[in-house]
Amino acid sequence: MTKTTFDPRTATVVFAAIIGLTACESMSDRQRHTATGAGVGAATGAVVGGATAGTKGAATGAVVGGAIGAVAGNLWSRRMEEKRAEMQRATQGTGIEVARTPDNQLKVNVPSDFSFDSGRADIKSQMRPVLDQFAQGLDPKMRVTIVGHTDNVGGDELNNRLSLDRASNVRDYLRNHGIDSSRMIANGRGETQPIANNDSSAGRAQNRRVEIFLSEPSSRG
Repeated sequence: MTKTTFDPRTATVVFAAIIGLTACESMSDRQRHTATGAGVGAATGAVVGGATAGTKGAATGAVVGGAIGAVAGNLWSRRMEEKRAEMQRATQGTGIEVARTPDNQLKVNVPSDFSFDSGRADIKSQMRPVLDQFAQGLDPKMRVTIVGHTDNVGGDELNNRLSLDRASNVRDYLRNHGIDSSRMIANGRGETQPIANNDSSAGRAQNRRVEIFLSEPSSRG
């Protein structure tokens, strides 16, 4: 069996390139994320290439990986940034969280104050304007994932069904406001992914939520 090696000098060059790419203050946010993707792709490609074909393979892998990484890191388009800013304006002061995820999805986290009462899957009236704003003006190629969550009151079977009912109701509402159902996925996670301690009413209220994710296919990056 042939022993494979990876030249540490190649790793040094690659990771230095990552730092250089992402440290440029003159870059826009979009450009920095593209550069980060390219750097990470280069590092990964170098490691794989080096493990299979030495230093030459590492260099080739870095080039290929950089190209792939640049595409993967460029998913956050101007459309996505505009929708993020739009949702932040629409939810300001409500306790609803609007954020960009590490994998370039727009995440809208709606807590129980605006989403659902304990043990219920009916969408509260306060949540409807938020969903209206979310549905407005979406590019036809964008994808929506809705994930329902519960607190720990009740059994697993009840909470699993309740969380899915919550996500499904949000999906149906968005469908009735113009989003094609083929672009949406509804999931229920029950009580399995708490974001707060269920020992208090405040913690349970945080866990009783719905998360809406908006993503753009890489081919549209």
